[in-house]
Amino acid sequence: MKLTAKVKLVANQIPYAALQETMARANSACNWISELAWDKCIFQAFAIQKLAYRAVKERFGLTAQVVIRCISKVADAYKLDKQTKRTFSPTGAISFDDRILKWHLDNRLVNIWTTSGRLKIPFVGGERQMALLRSRQGESDLLLQNGVFYLAATCNVEEPDPADVSDFLGVDLGVTEIASTCDGQQYSGDEVNGVRHRHRRLRARLAGHADINAARVIAGRAARKPAILSELCESSHGSVKSRRL
Repeated sequence: MKLTAKVKLVANQIPYAALQETMARANSACNWISELAWDKCIFQAFAIQKLAYRAVKERFGLTAQVVIRCISKVADAYKLDKQTKRTFSPTGAISFDDRILKWHLDNRLVNIWTTSGRLKIPFVGGERQMALLRSRQGESDLLLQNGVFYLAATCNVEEPDPADVSDFLGVDLGVTEIASTCDGQQYSGDEVNGVRHRHRRLRARLAGHADINAARVIAGRAARKPAILSELCESSHGSVKSRRL
C-alpha cells in the first residue's frame, strides 16, 4: 500500500528564498500552460507537451524535468474539470522526481534543483517518517505551509496482515440518543441539544446589537463550544452530565 512521509526542510534565508522563487516560477509556468491549453482546448499531457514544452523552458528558465512536471500538473487539473480554466497559486505544491531531487537519508539531506541551482538542504522527521522513507517510490511534493517548507514523499510499504480482534465496542450515533453501544448502553442527547439551542438563541439575541462586547461574547462562545460539548458528552449511567453555562 502507498503511504506518505512528510518531513520538514531546515532552510535558512538563502535556500528558503530559492525554494520560494522556484515554487512561484513553476506555478507561473503552470498558469501559462493552462492558458494555452484552455485556448487550444488541448488537455492531454502529451499533446500539451508537444505544444508548450520548448516555449515554457525558454520563457521561464526551468529545467526539462520541471517543465514536464508542470505540464503533468496542468493536465491532471483538467482531468478533474475541463469546463473551467485552471489557475494555480504561487505557493501551490510542485512535484519533483528522482532526476531533480535526491534523498540522502543517512545524512538527512536532500539535493534539490532550484532556480538558483542545486542545493543541499537538511530535513527533520520522526522515526516513523524515516522508516517510511526507506521504501520511498516515485515523486515527492514540495509544500509551503504556514511559512515552512515540507517534502511529502510517496512510500510503497507492504500491507500488514490483519490482526485478530477479540475485544471491541460497536457504537451507533444518533440525535435523540447521541450514542447507543452494542452492550445495550444508551446515552441521551437531550442535554447536548439543550446547550446547542441555548447558544443559538443567545447568538440570535446578540447579533441584533452592533456592539463590540456582543461580538466578543459570540466569538468567545464559539471558541469554548468544543470543550463545553466534550464535557457534556461524558457519560454517567446512560445519561449525559451537564454543567451551568
